[in-house]
Parts: sequence; C-alpha cells; structure tokens
Amino acid sequence: MIPFVPTSRIYVETVGPPDADALAEIHGDGFPRPWLASDFASLVAAANVGALGLRRQSAFGFSRLVGFVLYRSARDEAEILSIAIRRSQRGRGHGRLLMDEALRHLYRDRVRTCFLEVDPDNAPALALYRTLGFRQVGARKAYYERPGETAAAALVMRLDLQ
Repeated sequence: MIPFVPTSRIYVETVGPPDADALAEIHGDGFPRPWLASDFASLVAAANVGALGLRRQSAFGFSRLVGFVLYRSARDEAEILSIAIRRSQRGRGHGRLLMDEALRHLYRDRVRTCFLEVDPDNAPALALYRTLGFRQVGARKAYYERPGETAAAALVMRLDLQ
C-alpha cells in the first residue's frame, strides 16, 4: 500500500473583479491604510492594469489567494501599483514569483521602463527590488501615511526592461 502524502501547489494567474474582496483582505494584512474591495474591483477591470494573483492549492483541490501584484502600463512605461503577500505566507519567495511574472508580462508587452515606490523601512521589499535590478532614482516626501506617526517618505525605483 502506498501512503497518501498531501501536497500543495503554488501558481500565478490573472485575477479580476471577482477576487476584489480577497485582494482587499491581503492588502489590509500588510498596509496600515488598506484599499477597499471596490478600489480593487475598479483597478483590475481597467484595460491598462495587469493583476496577477498567487494561489496555493491544497492536495484536496481547494485554492486560496495568498498574494498579488498590480501594475499599470502607459505606452512603454509601467508602474507597480501594489504587491502584497498574506502575513502567514511571507518569507517563502512568493513576492519574487509574482514580480518575475509581472516583469515577464511587461517585457512581452514591450514596456521599456518600470517604476515603483517603496517604504525605505521595508528591508525585505528593498532587497527583492534590488535583486531584480531596480535602482533608486528619487524619493517622495511624506508618501506613506502612518496612523499616529509622521508620514514616511517613499523611495522611487526604476528598472529598465529593454
């Protein structure tokens, strides 16, 4: 008799308006000023916005959205709007999987330059972006609101894709 060993599978797929509640929940798990489900529904329905979700499927066929990346393109430039991973799933390389896939989509669409903003205190995100080849090209003062604290700056980062 062969013992049954349950396994899970991780995969990236396009997400859309039906996933808005899950996107808002994940975003709220990682940001002090979370976006609303209605914000996500509008964003992912826009023609110039790409939305990729990372799902974990159990051995029993149930799948759960554990992270996402949203990006917006305009001609040959793009911006990463947001990336988030459920707190319980962080530190497993999921952000890298999402960013790799998003950058592949942008490259395929002939985007030449990708920008993003990141909190300078977010060491894991900074390390990921630098590993991917992003470099700092500026800063935005008082970009990230922090309840009860002074707003934090954001580093503006750029990656040349072409």
